Formats: sequence, structure tokens, C-alpha cells
Amino acid sequence: MSTTDRTAADELSLLQAAAAGDERAFGELVEAHRAGLRAHCYRMLGSLPDAEDVLQDALLKAWRGLPGFEGRSSVRSWLYAIATNAALDATRHRARRELPVDFGPAAGPGASLGDAVLDPVWLGPFPDNLLPQDASYSPEARYEQRESVELAFIVAVQGMPPLQRAVFLLREVLGFSAAEIAGQLGTSSGSVTSALQRARARIARGLPAQSQQATLRRLGDDEMRATVQRYADALERGDAETLIGMLTEDATWSMPPVPTWFSGLDRIREFLIRWPLTEQWRHVPVRCNGQAAVACYLYDPERGFYAAVIDVLTMTDSKISAITAFMTPDMFGSPPSCRDLTGAELFSLFGLPATAA
Repeated sequence: MSTTDRTAADELSLLQAAAAGDERAFGELVEAHRAGLRAHCYRMLGSLPDAEDVLQDALLKAWRGLPGFEGRSSVRSWLYAIATNAALDATRHRARRELPVDFGPAAGPGASLGDAVLDPVWLGPFPDNLLPQDASYSPEARYEQRESVELAFIVAVQGMPPLQRAVFLLREVLGFSAAEIAGQLGTSSGSVTSALQRARARIARGLPAQSQQATLRRLGDDEMRATVQRYADALERGDAETLIGMLTEDATWSMPPVPTWFSGLDRIREFLIRWPLTEQWRHVPVRCNGQAAVACYLYDPERGFYAAVIDVLTMTDSKISAITAFMTPDMFGSPPSCRDLTGAELFSLFGLPATAA
């Protein structure tokens, strides 16, 4: 049952049963909000594993706090208040997440890839499969669901102070009023309005003129499918010139958790010939962070084609202006201290197997 199908009486009945200790009723009560809460925690933290941890903590707090919930707000507002405050608590112990292109300068001629930085500093991918399917509950939101997980959007949001970030997301993505947000965060409406003004100014400076959603709609599904297929085929054939011909002059190629990144056609061509195009690959088109993407299986003599990388493509007009290749810990021996999802775990969220034929 979606949030639009459930009546106030239904919700009240579930609330009463849950408050009396009915875990099934509580599960049904929160299930309609789970995907939205997960996406919200991801926007706050920039990491899907961190978002899952915070969401589980928030739902446990909600379960324990049910006896004190007096219905002064909607269940949705109450759950987002708990999740947002749990995420804010988490930001006190976690650095903001970035991409390599914001971390340091582009590599020069002949640069080596260098070592991966496995500390929790990198923005992680978010499969579109996990986005809420029913977005009708936020009619006041300025940003649509896919737009609000685009890489440029998440990078811009991560650049905000945590409280400003929370206010912006609650208002502009989730559509809560200033008064509701003040209640959720335990502050005044004036403070919310001030934080929102600063956040809007920052986001206006940080986002490109056109979102990926607008670009993809303009290109159309057929052209995008053809572009993704051409990209995948060129990688599998080792065809550097076709790949270079698909890129803008100032294109970038980055590979978190490796901090090294490349900018411009000459440097990218050199990089492609030295490493990716010397390997064997299999590819499956996916959607990630609201953008066109491909799931990349890398060949290993012992493992066969294993889940290795998610390449997220950023489009400008009909060309690719950035490739963000999210490499899984499997490529670095899956060190026990690494909190990122393994290749098998990440690919399963796209509905894909851990290996390819």
C-alpha cells in the first residue's frame, strides 16, 4: 500500500497496533517510507552503506519511541525527523564525501594510477532501483527524485554544512514546510529560512545549467541506449578512438577510490591505452544516480568475469563529459577495513549477478 492509498484511519490503526507491540504493523507503517528514507540518508551522507546503517538506527529509534508519538505531526514527518537527526549525528564522525575531481588536480602526462584511498572520503554510487517509486507525496519539492541523486547534485549538497544540508533536502527534495522542518530539527522557523537561503545560493553556484534529467529527456531513450551500447562495445573491443570520439574536449575520467583522475582527450586516450583497454570486459546497461551507466565485469583468470566497476556517464548535449568509474573493493583485495559494498553486493542492488559469462 502506497502513502497515497493509505487513509488516515488505516495509518491510525497501524500506529495503535504498533504502539501496542505489533512489529508487523510497525513494518507495514514504515515500509511505504523506507525507500525515501534510504535515499534521504544517502543524500545526507553520500554513501549507501552509511545510509543503510543510519536508516536501521533511525527505525530502531522510531520503534522504541512509538509510545511517545502523540500524532502532532504525520508519520512521514516524524520518521524523517528521526532519520535526519540520526544522519546529522553520523556527520559528526564522518568526513563529507567527495569525488576525485574535487579532491586534487588532474594527472599529467605519464602519471601512474597510484594507490587507492580506502578511507571513507569518497562519494558512493546509488542504484536507481532503490529510489522511491511513488514520488507523489512531495508536491512542494523543487527537485525530482532522480535529479536529487545526480552526481553533481550530491557533490553540491555534500559541500554544505550538515545542518544547512538537512534543511535544504527537507525543503527542496522532500517538500516539508519551514515550520515542519523547524519542529523536526528543534530550531526556529527563522533559522530554517536563513539556512535555506544560504543553501539555495550555494546550490545555484554548484550545479550545471542543465540537469542530467533534462539532458536525457532531450536526447531521448533510443539515442541514450545507442550511446551506452556504443560506449560498452568500444570498451570491449579495445577501441580507443571510438571512445575518444564520444567525449567532449574537456571530458574527465575518475575512478574512486583511486584519487588519480584525467582531464582532456590526450590524457584520457593515454590512460585508456595503458590500462582499461588492455583488459577484457563485459558490460550491462544500468541506471545509477539518475544517470546513464554501465555495470562492468572485469576478467580474471581465476574468477572469470567478476563484478568490478559501475561507470556513471555524465552527458553534455550528445557527448559524454565525465565518466565516474566506481571501482569496487574486489579490485583491491577487499580489505577487511573497507566499508564499501563488495562487487557482488553492489551489483545485486541492480538486479545483476556477481559474475558474467
